[in-house]
Amino acid sequence: MSLEECMERFIDKIVYKNDKEELRMASSASYIKNELSEKKFYHVNFRIIKNNETEYFQMKVVRAGEWERKHGIVLGFCSVDEETRKEMEQKNLLEDALKQANRASKAKSIFLSNMSHDIRTPMNAIVGFTTLASTHIDNKEQVEEYLNKIMTSGNHLLSLINDVLDMSRIESGKIRLEEKPCSLPEILHGLHNIVQADVHSKQLELYIDTIDVFDEDIYCDKLRLNQVLLNLLSNSIKYTSAGGSVSMRIVEKPGAPEGYANFEFYIKDNGIGMSEEFVKHIFEPFEREQNTTTSGVQGTGLGMAITKNIVDMMNGTINVTSEQGIGTEFFVSFTFRLYSGKKQPLTITELQDCRALVVDDDFNTCDSVSYMLGQIGMQAEWTLSGKEAVLRTHQAVMRGNDYRVYIVDWLLPDMNGVEVARRIKKETNGKVPIIVLTAYDWSDIEDEAREAGITAFCSKPLFLSELSNCLYSLIGTEKEAKKKEEKPKKLRTGRILLAEDIDLNQEIASTLLNEAGFCTEIADNGQIALDMLKKSEPGYYQLILMDIQMPVMNGYEATKAIRRLENKELASIPIIAMTANAFEEDKQEALKCGMNSHISKPIDIGNLFDTLDKILD
Repeated sequence: MSLEECMERFIDKIVYKNDKEELRMASSASYIKNELSEKKFYHVNFRIIKNNETEYFQMKVVRAGEWERKHGIVLGFCSVDEETRKEMEQKNLLEDALKQANRASKAKSIFLSNMSHDIRTPMNAIVGFTTLASTHIDNKEQVEEYLNKIMTSGNHLLSLINDVLDMSRIESGKIRLEEKPCSLPEILHGLHNIVQADVHSKQLELYIDTIDVFDEDIYCDKLRLNQVLLNLLSNSIKYTSAGGSVSMRIVEKPGAPEGYANFEFYIKDNGIGMSEEFVKHIFEPFEREQNTTTSGVQGTGLGMAITKNIVDMMNGTINVTSEQGIGTEFFVSFTFRLYSGKKQPLTITELQDCRALVVDDDFNTCDSVSYMLGQIGMQAEWTLSGKEAVLRTHQAVMRGNDYRVYIVDWLLPDMNGVEVARRIKKETNGKVPIIVLTAYDWSDIEDEAREAGITAFCSKPLFLSELSNCLYSLIGTEKEAKKKEEKPKKLRTGRILLAEDIDLNQEIASTLLNEAGFCTEIADNGQIALDMLKKSEPGYYQLILMDIQMPVMNGYEATKAIRRLENKELASIPIIAMTANAFEEDKQEALKCGMNSHISKPIDIGNLFDTLDKILD
């Protein structure tokens, strides 16, 4: 069988169809003779089909013997599959890298063009309004208006510069997280206050609420968490037209390791949205879907890249869904370590098993607040309608099964919270506390609300600790009012020894005690307090208020020394710790060393005198 016949059978049987003709030509006698006349060997790559899979092979043809006298050849085949695939992979990587480099170069060019426009816009305003202010220097109102516009433009210019510097620090690895104990309610209420002016100016609806968030004290970098949430919330506000809505929902999810909690943040708007193609690149530096001359929204295109980098540094995740003309939703999740300090008890004895009614048009809010009330020990019911709330109140009063507390949303679809409160007050003769729940500044309607029967206000997002504190303050107010009716003002006399090393604290405590009727003597440290007591007669001092951290001799050492005195009457004098060491372990240490009680600073006046009355009675 000739070489050509063998090759034809080989090609026909296993060579990949698209490579057949090339290999047939490369193995023909005329082609071989022509190629080897100029060079000692040549090769050709082709593909074969093996077990229904493609594999890369190479045919190599080499001169053999004395070519000038007799044309002999050696023809061989070998697999080059692994090497070929590696080369292809490397080539693809290089092509991708080239595409990314070209894309980054183009993006940076666009970025510089946009930045040129964006920086010149506020700079133009600053220069222009400065010129106008100087030409109208005698018109105070006009100058003030120009200065306000200069300030706004200056702040915007500063935000552009800060974005560029932040991105630079992230890329150079100079940003470090600083985890400290912080309060989730404090962060979110602060965030709400920051964006409130922009929300109001654009006439947007802003909703912020929580679902099942019971772990409020966490360890995190407060500044960076605030930056992430503010970037996302500001973006939603920026790209939502007047009359639109922006919402943020915080959810605590189960499944976190012991000592940790999972938090999810959903930021949603019904703004202009983004194209599917742009969403793929939103977290890349310098990206903006439209330049500012067409969208009217200015920025560096770095905000989302910065946000993504910070989220990654905090071991979180961030995702986005969007549709043009419909809106955008960002989803961010974090796992934070929980702060292990002492928590205030949530249950309120006076409200155990009492009924409460929650009135809000959002089911999730009703469900979440009702669950919180259950944690406090109350029996919660809810309704989505203000009219139904009034009807239920009427029925409860008729049956003698009144609600103990009402929690009413300010803005309800059928009737606002103030009107609901007014009608509930009429049904109950104004005897029941009504708390209004709102995401807005209530200062403008506070007088009207108080007149309508509203007792207190709670800001959204509402947290369990805030609800508990609000209810506790209402019950405390009722109790104080009853005490004032039942008991005349208590007359206090006697001499108290105050051991305190800080002049300002000495002045505050002695003034409070003296105005209450006590006589106060001061010791600058524990050693002086011990010496003053040893020199006194039994009964001269009724009690010692003892600071803990003092020079020479601290409060613990002084108390132990007093309890060891030979004079048993002096040794048994009541001693109360009055200190900024406010943790549970500090209280236990105070009792362990022989103190009778513990009061933390800053001083709660009611607690101070209640403790004194209890010990001195």
